[in-house]
Amino acid sequence: MKKLTWLLRIVGFIQIVLGVMYLLAPAYILKSMGHSVPSPDIFYPLGMLAARFIAYGVAFIYISNDPSKHRLWIVFMIMIQAIDLLAGIYYTATGVVSLQLSGFAMFNATWIMVLCYVWLPKESKDT
Repeated sequence: MKKLTWLLRIVGFIQIVLGVMYLLAPAYILKSMGHSVPSPDIFYPLGMLAARFIAYGVAFIYISNDPSKHRLWIVFMIMIQAIDLLAGIYYTATGVVSLQLSGFAMFNATWIMVLCYVWLPKESKDT
């Protein structure tokens, strides 16, 4: 199995797990990561975010069978991870969160973004 196929499946699985946790146990996941637990009304937008995690995760597992046909999905994941990383840098630099709290997520955003970029299928001449 190609390395990109494995990457897409791993990233898809991570997205699904995060989505399920934010949907079914938002207070638990936030607290276990060291974040403060927001008031319960914030769980609704976290549930909406969870839907996107789950949908993107399922899509990544699906596209892993033929990544070259789904290049744009991979480009979008690169964009998502770049935004995640920039948000982490900003909120860490401004003192909103500590590096201890943001470091792991920023590390994950970096390796996902870099590997998706490096292993991104070449654009076909047909498009």
